[in-house]
Amino acid sequence: MLDGILLGFQVAFSLDNLFYCLVGVTLGTLIGVLPGVGPLVTIAVLLPLTFGLTPEAALIMLAGIYYGASYGGSTTAILVNLPGESSSVVTCLDGYQMARQGRAGAALAIAALGSFVAGCIGTLAIALFAPLLGNFALRFGAAEYTALIIMALVATAVLVQGALLKGLLMALLGILIGMVGMDLNSGVMRYTFGMTSLMDGIDFVVVAVGMFAFSEIVSQLWSSTSEVRKTSEVTSLLPSRQELKDSAMPIVRGTGVGMFFGLLPGIGTTISSFASYMLEQRVAKDPSRFGKGAIEGVAGPESANNAAAQVSFIPTLTLGVPGSATMALMLGALMLQGITPGPNVITERPALFWGLVASMWIGNVLLVVLNLPLIRIWVWLLKVPYSWLYPVILSLACFGIYSLSNSSFDVWLGAGFGLFGYFAHKLDCPPAPFILGLVLGPMLEESVRRALLISHGDPSTFVTSPISAAFLAVTVLLLALMVLPAIRRGHKKLDLEVQ
Repeated sequence: MLDGILLGFQVAFSLDNLFYCLVGVTLGTLIGVLPGVGPLVTIAVLLPLTFGLTPEAALIMLAGIYYGASYGGSTTAILVNLPGESSSVVTCLDGYQMARQGRAGAALAIAALGSFVAGCIGTLAIALFAPLLGNFALRFGAAEYTALIIMALVATAVLVQGALLKGLLMALLGILIGMVGMDLNSGVMRYTFGMTSLMDGIDFVVVAVGMFAFSEIVSQLWSSTSEVRKTSEVTSLLPSRQELKDSAMPIVRGTGVGMFFGLLPGIGTTISSFASYMLEQRVAKDPSRFGKGAIEGVAGPESANNAAAQVSFIPTLTLGVPGSATMALMLGALMLQGITPGPNVITERPALFWGLVASMWIGNVLLVVLNLPLIRIWVWLLKVPYSWLYPVILSLACFGIYSLSNSSFDVWLGAGFGLFGYFAHKLDCPPAPFILGLVLGPMLEESVRRALLISHGDPSTFVTSPISAAFLAVTVLLLALMVLPAIRRGHKKLDLEVQ
């Protein structure tokens, strides 16, 4: 492992990769600060710009955007009670109350310190556990990968906010969209409706930009106004000794919570930050302080948020199974570079893997060094009306889609997925299962075909393997945990009506 780390720092310290790491964390923090424009939108818009980069530079920049946005979302949450992204919602509860009490600087400093510590420990976890998980994944055959992908899709549909049926239907729809185009095995056209433009399938970037960039613009312009929000003043950024003491254990616990949830498919950073907040409330001597400016309510969730963002790279890189919609975009970026994530990525592309790990350490240092002095600039940016930003984002999105194949059809197709994403949001249909279904659908189809080919058409191959059977058992358990309470509520309602 030591040789790998040395190789990683050699890759990460090259001038080009250092520059892209700096660009990534700066853009990520900027995007995290601006409400309504999260890492999903940013990565979707910037995906076409990575085509001319090396795989190492592309992944380093996109990763910097991701964990930079996870860090930057706390600034607007603390100062104006408006989270830059969903994972910073919890930070509003106590962070904004601290700002109203004149302790905005301390809250921002603790958020930065917690994110830095959690990011460094999370990166160490990637270096330690990703190779072990990769070696374990070498035992996986077609049946095991089929069961793992099914578990990931179901877990995402079960754990995201919204109804279970809607999540499963969105995952299924994503799989169907992923099957559009020519079947590589038989040459048969599927779901093209006679249009030659769909012969090669629907490009992942078109769907991603439409679902997140276009739909987010429509949604925000429909609901937002151009009013300037009042921000809290930031004086000293130095927390007191007591605040540092009170934050130490919440940072440690939050990091542990974030690392655990970051490994699980479908969880993401939002649930990890909520779980950390609830844990801090439970272990606190005086839980009534929470919601009134408790420093623990900032330190724990911010640490969990950043740790989950870092550790979620482990299943994405070693198993090829993304744990969230953002990780699905990262997986799509790798595939666009001609790289298939999986257990062999560490041995076949060591410069890519270890370069990414080393860049995360560098990126976490850059986040602290750059962003604490830039707090006042971020405060000034918060005074810009949000509606002014969207024409720029829309222009970049259209340019990015058109540059894929110089086709106006792709732009119109992206606009169509933008409308789909907008109405899905209005109907409370979660986008994460759809994106995971789109990315994992072709992999699922290929794994099912290979497994049945190897077993000569015997479907029992999916339950005779212990690993595959375990994944399917977890899948059934997840569904049961969601369905049984609904059935019990239905029985109670029926009993009441009978009485």
